[in-house]
Amino acid sequence: MNLLQHSLLGGTSFRSVDELLSGLDWHEAARRMPGVPYTLAGLVYHLSVTQRASLDLASGRAEAWPVTLSVWPDQPPTRAEFEHHLADLRSGLAEAQVLAGDPSSRAREVLADLAVHSAYHWGQVALLRRQYGTLPLL
Repeated sequence: MNLLQHSLLGGTSFRSVDELLSGLDWHEAARRMPGVPYTLAGLVYHLSVTQRASLDLASGRAEAWPVTLSVWPDQPPTRAEFEHHLADLRSGLAEAQVLAGDPSSRAREVLADLAVHSAYHWGQVALLRRQYGTLPLL
């Protein structure tokens, strides 16, 4: 596994995505933390939507970032939307791993940007889950 692949999945510089998502269910994802403007469901939505757009760019399925893309949910995600975006996030991570294995220069640039962007939000996921007591300390 190369550095770009590790950067997308975590496990080296931050908790692995598998650990961060392990056991995450709808009740926890929809829970609100006082003073925090997003939920875990909203973060999953954001990570999924931005990852999908980035993968479309990296793979050549799109030529440009979709101008009208809503990267944060307008309303709190429903349980069905959360489950859809969680599944899409997981499948997108698998696709990103394949693309990052031997990336074109365009894919490398887009995936590196995605890795940095996502790492920020994985930190938010980790913080919320630690506050809820569902992500144990290492």
